[in-house]
Amino acid sequence: MKDSVKLMPSGQCLSVPADESILDTALHAGINLPHSCRGGSCGSCRARLLQGALDYPFRPPLALTAEEIEEGFALLCQARPIGEVVIEAKPIASPEEIRIKRVPCRVRKLERLGHDVMGVTLQLPAVEPMPFEAGQYLDVLLDGGHRRSFSIASDPSDPYFLQLHIRRVAGGGFSEQVFGELREGALLTIEGPFGAFRLRPAQGRTRLFVAGGTGLAPILSMLSHAIAKGLEAPVHLFWGVRGRADLYHHSELERWQDEQSRFRYTPVLSEPGPDDHWEGAAGFVHEAVIAAYPDLSLADVYMAGPPPMIEAGQRLLPANGLPPKRLFFDSFEYSPEALRAMDREQRAT
Repeated sequence: MKDSVKLMPSGQCLSVPADESILDTALHAGINLPHSCRGGSCGSCRARLLQGALDYPFRPPLALTAEEIEEGFALLCQARPIGEVVIEAKPIASPEEIRIKRVPCRVRKLERLGHDVMGVTLQLPAVEPMPFEAGQYLDVLLDGGHRRSFSIASDPSDPYFLQLHIRRVAGGGFSEQVFGELREGALLTIEGPFGAFRLRPAQGRTRLFVAGGTGLAPILSMLSHAIAKGLEAPVHLFWGVRGRADLYHHSELERWQDEQSRFRYTPVLSEPGPDDHWEGAAGFVHEAVIAAYPDLSLADVYMAGPPPMIEAGQRLLPANGLPPKRLFFDSFEYSPEALRAMDREQRAT
């Protein structure tokens, strides 16, 4: 009996390889199911199991409780089918010209943006651009079937040159390579675009963007695209980092604030040190949002950053009047390889 999935109500059928999640198989087949982090923490790919059984090979997903799993809820980015299963999951619409593809590319530019962030500009073949929506991400394909996901920081108006913001992670194989032996002119293979984190019509509402660390990357893509089209409503960016040295795009954002009458920028330091000489906002970035906007009923909020920041926003912003349907987010998560490493460490202790 093969492992297969039938999606309802569309009736689409998928044969799921043993080393892929249901979500990955669907995306490779051109079926754009809702998703964001692909690490099991954000809950964007939540669906309902109608028939059959699922396995979670790494660990039960963080965004589902044991009770919800018992009730038939599933996270498709982590779930593998056991035999034949039927799942209720509705694909989301995407522009006709945007298709997930796997293409070779060349490292056009390496630019040290900050003490631990590298800007990597990829040049795609002249016959193989990668159209994308502002806010989406791509995967860099590595040896051994591994992949690393990075949000696209550049404006979607140029699908031939894509910029990534890559933070150096101690012991992180690919990030260490980026800061070490990777050179301009090197060849890589990428796949994408992925994700449903994208701008919605403002309809006169204030847009609040909340970024944590390199979560600024998809926000930058959104902002540059919106500014190029002309801001239709007020925009306020809150960027949370640890210390002043982590504000790797600070001067450019201040320039936008000077040039754009509808754009405001608030950097927030969670751990300002004496050498920072900081007189601006401090603490958690979501707290700065609530302090500035105690009533969020007439706002749209876009968040991108680590899971704890997203979880805090999901929990606290609706309490200040934000309708949950107007909170859009992209949660950065560990790769499956990192999750397996954490499992090995837990078993060894």
